[in-house]
Amino acid sequence: MKIKFEPIGIIHSPYTKLHDMPIQPSAARGVKGQVEVYEKYLPALSDLDGFSHIYLLYHFHLTKSVQQKVIPFLDYQERGLFATRAPKRPNPIGLSVVKLIRVEEHILHIENIDAIDGTPLLDIKPYVREMEAVEDIRIGWLEKHTSRINSQLSDKRFK
Repeated sequence: MKIKFEPIGIIHSPYTKLHDMPIQPSAARGVKGQVEVYEKYLPALSDLDGFSHIYLLYHFHLTKSVQQKVIPFLDYQERGLFATRAPKRPNPIGLSVVKLIRVEEHILHIENIDAIDGTPLLDIKPYVREMEAVEDIRIGWLEKHTSRINSQLSDKRFK
């Protein structure tokens, strides 16, 4: 089975290099960007301005290979890919929750963006806390690294 995705837009951010950028939206607090949604999807943006936060699903378009074991940014030990958020995935799809500042026609003004400039956008979904409410969360090996999540920058390991 072959699955094909077509981008619905482009993410614009201040990041032009894969290294020295935040690794998660929580480390990109206040960083402004724009999402340029292709004009043919303008009707799909109706009512989005009522949400404070949105999910952006995007293609890690600079990823050229897959690694089943990686040393993630927040650790020094090799981990299974699916226990990380590393980009070297079989289906290189990224996910970020960003703050939606405003919608101007087909441009979304956002904050807390952690994607590189020019990233192809695959989908947008509203973030709804009540739908995401999860209790009794375990975060595995990340438990001992939570203090660094908001300050860790990327390096060249996943280039």
